[in-house]
Amino acid sequence: MADYIDSWYARGLGDDHHYPALAGAQDADVCVVGGGLAGLTTALELVERGRSVIVLEAHRVGWGASGRNGGFVSAGYACGMGAVVDRVGLDHARELYQLSVEAREAVRSRIERFGIPCGPVTPGILKASLAEDPADGMAREQAQLMERFGAARTLISAEQLRSVLATKRYGAGLLDEKAFHQHSLNFTRGIAAAVVAAGGRIAEQSPAVRFERDGTSHIVHTAAGSVRAGAVVLAASGYIGWLYPKLSAAIVPVATYVMTTPPLGDRLARTIKVPYGISDTRFCNDYYRPLSDTRLMWGGRVSSSQPSPERIGRMLHRDMLTVYPQLADVPVEVAWGGTMGYARHKMPLIGTFGDGIWYATAFGGHGMAQTSIGGAVIGRAIAEGDDRYKLFAPWGLAFAGGSFAKPIAQLVYWGHKARDAWRARAAA
Repeated sequence: MADYIDSWYARGLGDDHHYPALAGAQDADVCVVGGGLAGLTTALELVERGRSVIVLEAHRVGWGASGRNGGFVSAGYACGMGAVVDRVGLDHARELYQLSVEAREAVRSRIERFGIPCGPVTPGILKASLAEDPADGMAREQAQLMERFGAARTLISAEQLRSVLATKRYGAGLLDEKAFHQHSLNFTRGIAAAVVAAGGRIAEQSPAVRFERDGTSHIVHTAAGSVRAGAVVLAASGYIGWLYPKLSAAIVPVATYVMTTPPLGDRLARTIKVPYGISDTRFCNDYYRPLSDTRLMWGGRVSSSQPSPERIGRMLHRDMLTVYPQLADVPVEVAWGGTMGYARHKMPLIGTFGDGIWYATAFGGHGMAQTSIGGAVIGRAIAEGDDRYKLFAPWGLAFAGGSFAKPIAQLVYWGHKARDAWRARAAA
């Protein structure tokens, strides 16, 4: 159990309120395991519908991926909408895409409704193709998104992109003007405060250690207490361990990294002349964004183990220089890593085992918005019988490798890195 790791987010906390650990035997309609965005948004949906809820968090709310990520909020899914259409057909895919749009807008509306200090909330996420990619790739993607989903994207030519990004790394780009980026940890903490204000309870430093069934109820045990509830929602993502093996076996917990530079002043504006969050089209992509204080936040990479902050900084600094070599003398101010949960198919795991056990987890890649999908469909399923959670059933709990999940994921990542490097050399 721990406080927040050192990060740009932790250094900019809007508040530092602590929630007491669970003590003694407690009762609730629903026990939520995991105090990240998936668990907290589920709890919020439930308490707003009159259900009593206790959230159990092993560390602090937002301690994991919800408070350490790149801060991007956008519609869609990590596997890509093309893969969704291929799996379930266009009509089904449209329903899923609409859920993701609603989730993005739920994040935006909650920032305003609860007065969450996670700003500045900056509009625009730009996806850039690589210089070696087919020249018409972005135009084709733009047309498909509009035709299939009514999703507008602004096409930016390679020439236009080079006029605003001082790099030769990219070809064309697509700008999603309805997406945005913000302070992830403050947003997550704001949702926690909203849960408590609506009557929910949060217990930090209270990891769930085991379950038992008692008649029509479930009892979730921590080291110092227990919660008896009619329903349990598992939302611990990459930190679930083997708490619930059937779910754990479908999650790949991988480490990802982020860093920030010191303030760059006018130099940042000369390098990146737009306020957007930016990512590229590779499987092993970079993602970064200019911050309002002229720092540059940079993220990327995946590994099966967690390196030291110093090593993370060195790796991400090298990645930054691959795109912007003119920043070679810019140091790393702070670097951090964390574990994100992915499913093998890169769709979120949302559903039920029946008998009052639900799950909303594995949102790696689009978690700032997708967690609101999980919260909405699971919360409304429990409180109102809404069955939209079944939209995710075709992907299921695909076995992710069990104890070998991490080394398998590392090998897959290395394979994609090698492919990306080969493509770049072939185009040179």
